[in-house]
Amino acid sequence: MRILSIDPGYERVGIAVIEKTSDEEKLIYSDCFKTSPKLPFTERLELIGKEVEKIIKKHKPKAFAIEKLFFNTNQKTAMNVSEVRGALIYIALKNKLTVYEYTPLQIKSAVCGDGHGNKDQIIAMVKNLIQIEKEINNDDEYDAIAIGLTCFASERNLT
Repeated sequence: MRILSIDPGYERVGIAVIEKTSDEEKLIYSDCFKTSPKLPFTERLELIGKEVEKIIKKHKPKAFAIEKLFFNTNQKTAMNVSEVRGALIYIALKNKLTVYEYTPLQIKSAVCGDGHGNKDQIIAMVKNLIQIEKEINNDDEYDAIAIGLTCFASERNLT
């Protein structure tokens, strides 16, 4: 089974494609897709949607995993990220992908064994759980991989 996992945002979007065989998970693709803050939000949303559709067409995942939004103090950011999530869930459903959503607590618990793991712990555990054959410079990309690993750990029928 191949899944596309997303750490949603509109300046940076973590993206990973992970495949699970009967005995292991393999990272097929990962990236941190960036949009310019100089662009209007609607253009950024369009660019993100086009990029995710391109990845779906190229890698042909069967499922889609995305982080549920954790509301912080910046409501404008939270609202825009919510709009990105909605657009990406629509794209996943339009492409007939099964959608799975996970809270930050669920992701930290699945990857770190502790729902209060920090970024450094998540990165260290992701590196231990799956082989990564490139240098990753953004937390968002590690988060997307962690979301994909959470999906495989949580949904036992995905093979």
